[in-house]
Amino acid sequence: MSLRILLVALLFWPMLAVQHPVRAQDRHAGYYYPPISSEETYHARGLVMDNANRQLRIGFIVAQTNGQQQQKYAPRFAIFAKGGEAEKLIILGLDQDSFGTLYRARAVLAQLTAFARGTALFRNLAVEDLFTFFDLAKMLGFSQITISDGRTYSHRIVLK
Repeated sequence: MSLRILLVALLFWPMLAVQHPVRAQDRHAGYYYPPISSEETYHARGLVMDNANRQLRIGFIVAQTNGQQQQKYAPRFAIFAKGGEAEKLIILGLDQDSFGTLYRARAVLAQLTAFARGTALFRNLAVEDLFTFFDLAKMLGFSQITISDGRTYSHRIVLK
């Protein structure tokens, strides 16, 4: 009987070893958002900028947050960075509707693409009709974007 248990353990050990590090890497799940329920990979068209660093990414977050606070209405989502180098972008819905579904969250990301396409960076590179918000995030050095309604789902976009 114990030989059988040992064989089963050895058979399943590789699967357990592969799954555990994935969970261990996301220490923000369960604190800022529910566990990741879906994931996709985006292959960015742009390269990480030479000056992309923690300070630049935090400056981007501060600018976004300040822009939201200047509006006449409460922000509909929070945007912040986590990780030792602020390389993980998190966008969390703050109301019941704007991120109520993954489709609505994607609509917010489309609005962020419109914002990105209006930046001097995209205009100077002549990519305002090609690059998206995901490309901007990659250029700033973000490695992933996690979006969530803060209640029922979290979706991760891995930036390659």
